[in-house]
Amino acid sequence: MPLRHLLLALAVVAIWGSNFVVIKVALDTLPPMTLAVLRFSFALVPACFFLRRPAVGWGNLAAYGMLIGVGQFGLLYLAMRGHISPGLASLVVQTQVFFTLLLAVRIRKEKVVGMQWLGLVLAAGGVAVIASHTDGTTTPLGVAMVLAAAFAWACANLLTQRAGRIDMLAYVVWSSAFAVPPLLVLALLLDGPAQIAAGLAASGPGTWAAVLWQSVGNTLFGYGVWSWLLARHPAGRIVPMALLVPVFGMGSASLLLGEPLPGWKLLAAALVMGGLAINLFGPRLLQRPAQA
Repeated sequence: MPLRHLLLALAVVAIWGSNFVVIKVALDTLPPMTLAVLRFSFALVPACFFLRRPAVGWGNLAAYGMLIGVGQFGLLYLAMRGHISPGLASLVVQTQVFFTLLLAVRIRKEKVVGMQWLGLVLAAGGVAVIASHTDGTTTPLGVAMVLAAAFAWACANLLTQRAGRIDMLAYVVWSSAFAVPPLLVLALLLDGPAQIAAGLAASGPGTWAAVLWQSVGNTLFGYGVWSWLLARHPAGRIVPMALLVPVFGMGSASLLLGEPLPGWKLLAAALVMGGLAINLFGPRLLQRPAQA
C-alpha cells in the first residue's frame, strides 16, 4: 500500500476514534437527541444534491437510516450524556462486530469457526470487566445502552450486505433523510423544546465545530475515504486498521479529557480488542494450512 494511502487510512481511524471526545464536547451544550438531529441533517444537506441516490430500495435506505440514526447514535448520545465515559464508549460499541457475527449465523446461516467463538468469549469477558467496575462516570445503564447501540449497528451492517456493491458514501448520505424525522420527534419528546432552545442558544463556535466534525469529518470524509480505499485495495489490508479505533478513542479521551486509564480498563481493552483481532484474523490463519 502506498504511504499516502496508509496515512489516509490512519487519518480515518483517528477521526473515528477521537470522535467520541468530540461527541462529549458537543453534549456539554446540546441535548443528545438534538445533537443527533443536527448531525444527520448536516450529513444529508447539501451532500444529497451532489450525490446520486444509490441503486438500492427505499425500504433498505429507510431501515438503515433509522437503525444508524436512532438505534446507534441516538442511544450512544444518550449513554454518553452522563452514563459512560468517551473512552469506554469507543471500546464497547466495537462489540458490533460480534453482534454482526451472531446475526449472520442466525439469519444468513453463515458458518462460524471455533476461533471466532473464542474471540466472542474474550470480548464478552472485556465487557464483563467494564460492567463490574461501573462508577460515577460509567453506569450499568450506560454500558447496556452502548451495547444496544452496537446491536443496532450490527443490524445495519446486514442491510449494507444486502445492498451489495454500492457507493457507501451516497448510501450514508441518503439514508440520513430517514434518520432525521424520528430523531426530531424524539428530540421534542425527550429533550423538550425548552432544552433544545437553551442548547442552541448556548452553542458557540466550539459546539458548532463539534457538530460539523460529526457530520463532515466523521461521516462524509470518513466514509468517503474508507470506501475509496476499499475500492483500491483488498479488504484484508484496510479493514484490520479499524482495530485502532478504540486505541484512538481511549487515548484521545485520556489526553484531552483526562479520562483515567487504570489497570482494569486496559485489561478490558485487551480482551475486547484481542477478541476482535481473533475474529478478524483467525479464519484466515486456519485457511492457510489447508491452502498449503
